[in-house]
Amino acid sequence: MSGKFEMYTDAAGEFRFRLKAGNGQNILASEGYTTKASCENGIESVKTNAPDDSRFERKETASGKHMFNLKAGNHQVIGTSQSYASIASRDNGIESVKTNAPSAQVEDLT
Repeated sequence: MSGKFEMYTDAAGEFRFRLKAGNGQNILASEGYTTKASCENGIESVKTNAPDDSRFERKETASGKHMFNLKAGNHQVIGTSQSYASIASRDNGIESVKTNAPSAQVEDLT
């Protein structure tokens, strides 16, 4: 099973997406968008930028865990990962985004 994007509305009524790996695990989450079209553009931006390793910002959280942001060409964050216990786990998450995002189908749950 390949990965997929799920587009949904949150409790505040904003549009969001999450990228799920083939095993159903969330590997990337978006910010909130005010319009569905903006959310769809965010998904397309992830698909475009995910194959480029230089678009991934690798970070350490205040609690010592590891996470990453995927950035667009204009340096805006377009997706954020969960926190990982190790650098290796975080790097596996990045590889999963690179593999899954470009061809992932979009499931509209709005």
